[in-house]
Amino acid sequence: MADKLIDVILFGTEIGKLGYDMDLKKCYFQYNPDFLESQTYTKIFPYIIRRIKPVQVFKEFEGETFRGLPPMVADSLPDVFGNIIFQEWFTAKHKDLKISPLEQLTYVADRGMGALEYRPVKELPKASKIDIEEIVNVLEKVLKLKDDTSGENLSDLSLLNIFKIGTSAGGARPKILISEHKESGVIMAGDRIYSEEYNHYLVKLHMSEESNYNKEKVEYAYYLLAQEAGIEMMSSKLINNKHFATLRYDRQNGEKQHVLTASGLTGWDYKLPDDSTYENLFKLAIGLEVPHKDLQQLFKRMVFNIIFRNVDDHLKNHSFSYNKESNSWNLAPAYDLTYALNPLLNFTKTSRALAINNKRQDINQNDLLAIAEEFSIKNPKGIIKEIQDLTSKWIDIATELEIPEKIIQTINNDLIILEA
Repeated sequence: MADKLIDVILFGTEIGKLGYDMDLKKCYFQYNPDFLESQTYTKIFPYIIRRIKPVQVFKEFEGETFRGLPPMVADSLPDVFGNIIFQEWFTAKHKDLKISPLEQLTYVADRGMGALEYRPVKELPKASKIDIEEIVNVLEKVLKLKDDTSGENLSDLSLLNIFKIGTSAGGARPKILISEHKESGVIMAGDRIYSEEYNHYLVKLHMSEESNYNKEKVEYAYYLLAQEAGIEMMSSKLINNKHFATLRYDRQNGEKQHVLTASGLTGWDYKLPDDSTYENLFKLAIGLEVPHKDLQQLFKRMVFNIIFRNVDDHLKNHSFSYNKESNSWNLAPAYDLTYALNPLLNFTKTSRALAINNKRQDINQNDLLAIAEEFSIKNPKGIIKEIQDLTSKWIDIATELEIPEKIIQTINNDLIILEA
């Protein structure tokens, strides 16, 4: 039997309704006829969902990545970390109840990444200002499932905050969404605030007992290197010298921005190798008619990921941003650029998330130049040399950030020298 329908809202307009049949494992979407007739925002869903009035049925998106929903809607659901927190919170509140993906969207409501919103909204208590260290302490209890983590503990304000601001941020690592007042510096839960009075951050939290080094500092070092490479990223900083905070590109000029991952746009499952190639990413960018400078940016990003050993550059780690004024798409700023392996472990061979020239290992300069030729990239050898030269700055930047010497050297030894 189908769940109740929920409304899908974008920029204050109901664009359609969504239903899900738990028994048949089918999802239903129907555009609002008034929205179709208005001929506004005609390119918000360039693939998969057609601009037609009849109900559209989707049954090919079952599985962990899309959970039966159309991929652009599934982008709104929490990933691994968010799901852990959501399940802990939901179980503490509702014990044995099971929840469908559609019902989970009513908790995401208007608090998700991007601009898509879902109604009816499951109302939650409003959160006051938050203390990041307090949230880290509660998170450590939850993630370790310590004996003293009980339903009573899980209903306190800190966990409610984590649930509200951590379940839409995506990814496997602990992260939360916060809003920092530009004048007072007060930090609020970032689930619903998006006015220009605040800077809106996605914060990756350093869990004190999690490892022998700070992954967030390594990511900040990579952010500094990527900036020198001319890779467009949102401004980032360290909070308390340990938590990595980056401004959200889906909250700009006091407005929500409609953004979708490459996976959400196309239905390509980021966990499967079939469609996971840089060639597909470039073809998607061209299909979206992004300006050529975005292709140049994508090439830079690819070269950086190769040289600096970011092997986790999968299809959900590349996004595109929709401009509602021009009804057009652009490549979103880069994110999740970091050393993706554990420097405390030894790896003999690692396979990249995205293939290049039909290869996931031992990629050389000729492989990159083949991509450059296919997609008319200007000055590819110059770009490769510029990013290759940046490897000499890794040690200085990492040392200044007080990253442990062993970690610095392990990563340094693992950086790639591209050969033809």
